[in-house]
Amino acid sequence: MPRAVQAVLLGLVVALSHSSGIAESGADTRAAAPKALRMWVDARAGTGAPVHWVSEGSVYEYPSGKKLFGMIGFDSSTVIWPEKAGDPVLHLTRKTYTYTDAKTGEILKEYNGEPVTPVAYPYQLITYRLEDGRIFGDVEQGVKDRVQFIKAENGLEAKFIGNNTLFVNAPVFLDIPIGGEARMQAWENYDFFIHDENTVDEPHQLSWQRYGDLPPWAGGGKGIFHLLSWRVESHEDFPPQMLAWARAEMPFWLNPPANLEEIRNLQENGLALAGW
Repeated sequence: MPRAVQAVLLGLVVALSHSSGIAESGADTRAAAPKALRMWVDARAGTGAPVHWVSEGSVYEYPSGKKLFGMIGFDSSTVIWPEKAGDPVLHLTRKTYTYTDAKTGEILKEYNGEPVTPVAYPYQLITYRLEDGRIFGDVEQGVKDRVQFIKAENGLEAKFIGNNTLFVNAPVFLDIPIGGEARMQAWENYDFFIHDENTVDEPHQLSWQRYGDLPPWAGGGKGIFHLLSWRVESHEDFPPQMLAWARAEMPFWLNPPANLEEIRNLQENGLALAGW
């Protein structure tokens, strides 16, 4: 069976396994959570049914500022609230992004004779906790001996702008070993604007920036990445080009991990679990 068909079938199983709402055991802890934490988790991961954040943006050469590529992608997420108040909230997600031609906007398959490789995380497990009024999110990602545990040091700045808008800022400083003496070093910044329902047309907004290495296929050097993101509730709400690419090339990413068991299997087996 072709890998794309296998992934589609797995995606259907995953989608059917998701509840349409918060499990009864976690409903009370969600309801009792401080407003900022509840708004944040609901926006990022939904309230049980899968949600998606879609992204469009650009990549620039540094320091010249020359636009090199466009960029599109998305993440798919769901949530597990704990049974006991004060225990961590689990955000189950996966994400993928690819590059487009700077002039035509067409998805790039190769660049200067090199195949273009999408960014693809089969899963991320993010554990949220509230300490001293700040939201902390610890991340697990990777496979086997390359599973990484990225612990939040300073937490997310969360504050209200007026009565209806929650601003959440997450600067990320990355310095991760990637084999031998090599390290992946980068700075990323996430600015989320989360609005109460019925106050604006698009209540979930994100501006993301990154300074770091360009992909190896792009010839090396440093780049500035910028994405504008917003949330959609179904695949049909994706931008058409993005949805066509996802269905043809990355169907596994169209649904979030079903549960912790799937994540532990991915940590052990990687995408062999999906027949990829």
